[in-house]
Amino acid sequence: MIKVPSYIETLKPYKSGNKLDKKLSQEEFKKLINLASNENPLGPSPLAVEAIQNHQMNLNKYPDPSAPDLVEALAKDTNRKPEEIVTGHGSDSLIQYIFNAFAEKGDEILTADATFIGTYVNANKFGLTTKKLPLTSDYRFDLPNIAKAISDKTKIIYLANPNNPTGTMFTKKEFDDFIKLVPNNILIVLDEAYWIYAEQNEEYPNGLSYDLPNIIVLRTMSKSYGLAGLRIGYAIAREELINYIYRVKLPFEPHSLAQIAAIAALNDKEYLSDTLETNLQSILTLCDGIDKLNIERTVPAANFTMMIFENEAKAKSIVDGFLDNGIITRHLPMFGLPNAVRISTGTVPETEKAMSILKKIY
Repeated sequence: MIKVPSYIETLKPYKSGNKLDKKLSQEEFKKLINLASNENPLGPSPLAVEAIQNHQMNLNKYPDPSAPDLVEALAKDTNRKPEEIVTGHGSDSLIQYIFNAFAEKGDEILTADATFIGTYVNANKFGLTTKKLPLTSDYRFDLPNIAKAISDKTKIIYLANPNNPTGTMFTKKEFDDFIKLVPNNILIVLDEAYWIYAEQNEEYPNGLSYDLPNIIVLRTMSKSYGLAGLRIGYAIAREELINYIYRVKLPFEPHSLAQIAAIAALNDKEYLSDTLETNLQSILTLCDGIDKLNIERTVPAANFTMMIFENEAKAKSIVDGFLDNGIITRHLPMFGLPNAVRISTGTVPETEKAMSILKKIY
């Protein structure tokens, strides 16, 4: 019998937000409104779709390993040097590369309970220790508590801002105070998958404004640009850190169509404006509908919020009730929040329908 390491044997396969207990045909699934996965309800950027259509005949060729055109476009968009950027198949793959490049078995990843599951999974893949600190009473990263928990074994601190699945954020002042307490030999991974929504808040600490030798900022084009199916993520950091990530990453990612689509999407300012306006209207509709029913929820800084119920049974009944009425939401026991349900923004009509259903089933 083939023996595998114990830390691999205990891993569980990731289940996506739209994974349902009920068996549905593909046609039945297409009819559902998916408010479980924090996706962009407007579909992909039209300019990205056009770019893909114009470059399909190049699929027989390998993409450039360093994605120079995409990196150049991202450098222009972020006002950073191309040497300070590396791209990959979403933030998840980049987290894997970062853990692989900067930590070894026995090192500690310091983070919080109820954050992006890919963090825990990737730590376990490499036999790393994960120390998880509780969230605050309002479901935010407890930065002072995390700072106090730093030990000689701590190698990487993972922070998601806004956090998934809670939708909450920590402020610029909180982060400024935090980084003063972190030694320079500890890497801070700042996952900003939802920054495009949060940066509308003047208290949001945009990670790119911190040019420090021990910070890596992660971003993705899955949400704001509607390209989740193409898996495009990127990391921004000092050049020496980026060089180490290049040493461990797979050479031909993102694939060629993803690169072409991403470049086009970065130029689609109208689409981005529509995305932000739709999300603003829909998140207000979500919060208003939830508040009218006196259901506890988080303060959202992204394109989703989290509802908190009295127990797991009630949370599951809400998810089942939504599904019976054609809407998928996310029950969160996998995140250590069995009494919570995450719900994403849809189009304005989709969100209004969701709140009408919530009123009926609650």
